[in-house]
Amino acid sequence: MRIRSLLLALSASLLFAPQVTALAEFGIEGIGVVSTRADELRATRSADGRRLVWASNREGAAGGWDLWQATWQESRWTDARPLPLGTAADEVDPFLSADGRWLYFASNREGGHGGFDLYRAALLDDGGFGPAQNLGATINGADDERSPALREDDGTLLLASNRGGGAGGWDLWSARRAGDGFAAPRPMAGLNSPGDELDGSWLAGGRAVVFARGNSSGGAQLQLSHCRNGRWSAAEPLALSFNTAEGDTRAALVDASTPGELLVSGHARAPRAGGFDLYRMRAPASNGSDDCR
Repeated sequence: MRIRSLLLALSASLLFAPQVTALAEFGIEGIGVVSTRADELRATRSADGRRLVWASNREGAAGGWDLWQATWQESRWTDARPLPLGTAADEVDPFLSADGRWLYFASNREGGHGGFDLYRAALLDDGGFGPAQNLGATINGADDERSPALREDDGTLLLASNRGGGAGGWDLWSARRAGDGFAAPRPMAGLNSPGDELDGSWLAGGRAVVFARGNSSGGAQLQLSHCRNGRWSAAEPLALSFNTAEGDTRAALVDASTPGELLVSGHARAPRAGGFDLYRMRAPASNGSDDCR
């Protein structure tokens, strides 16, 4: 009985650990606090490691999908609570900028330019958030814009949109920084297909991109592409056991406090808490060039 108790204690400590050094491949993030019986999608961690923000459809918030935050205390995630940015519409796809100034997200709230628009909210000195600011008509059109992610070195914005001008369906677009805003988005040549590409994220300082590509079962599979002399290589599935062609795995983001690790959303057989859970894995290495945008 003592041996079994020790094993259970060890398992619990691994489930809450933010590092994967003790894990063979992946580990669930904050079971019971972050990963629950609800669906949890797209976690982003602050550069100081103290806060985790993600989207959830759990009860207790404004309604629909809302943004939630947990705090890192005593080597575990605690105090999960909805952000005050929530509305009766959906708030999804959070991204914390590496400089600690902004939380970017997508919402289909009233007052936007189309369906889902991209917004940002300032992170305040007291730990709170300023009001939501629409990124404007240069970024947001009459269709949908989702999954914002900033390239750390120059602030280039990566996003997904179903607007015209791409390869078809949802496509990945990039927009260079222009002052305090962004230039008009351009489709990511070499990554987009007639199907759906979304949930893009820069890796390895922009030398690689990980994104979700829709599959025939209605889900998505995470794909990895490397920059090779100004062009994106043919994408290949991200090496993760439950990232299968028939499954639904998406929303991979680098942990800004531990750049060698990714947070992803998916359905592993075990450990598992509910619908979409949040998992941590090692980030893939890349020897690509840094001249793709």
